[in-house]
Amino acid sequence: QVQLVESGGGLVQAGGSLRLSCAASGRTFSSYAMGWFRQAPGKEREFVAALIWSGSTYYGDSVKGRFTISRDNLKNTVYLQMNSLKPEDTAVYYCAVGNTVTELGRLNDYDFWGQGTQVTVSS
Repeated sequence: QVQLVESGGGLVQAGGSLRLSCAASGRTFSSYAMGWFRQAPGKEREFVAALIWSGSTYYGDSVKGRFTISRDNLKNTVYLQMNSLKPEDTAVYYCAVGNTVTELGRLNDYDFWGQGTQVTVSS
């Protein structure tokens, strides 16, 4: 059974940093697309970042230049380094993996999702 477990969320002041981790088990995901999404209260889940099998990375406009996605294939883990955090980054962050992702920002393209980790940025 495939499991994705996020960790690393928490409370941080504006301008601070956090690193989220997503550990995958049950399958090897080196050939998959791995992504991060977030959902703030009352808002739709939005695309944050993705990393595809070739190593190419993609980011949502609101996090470009501040967030970095990376992966460790040996550990089957994907990371999201978040710097210069803003209060508007406050949300539950989810990782997701997909084998046939054709549109990185499309939720339905992803096959598996984690349970989410809360990130709160205070002003």
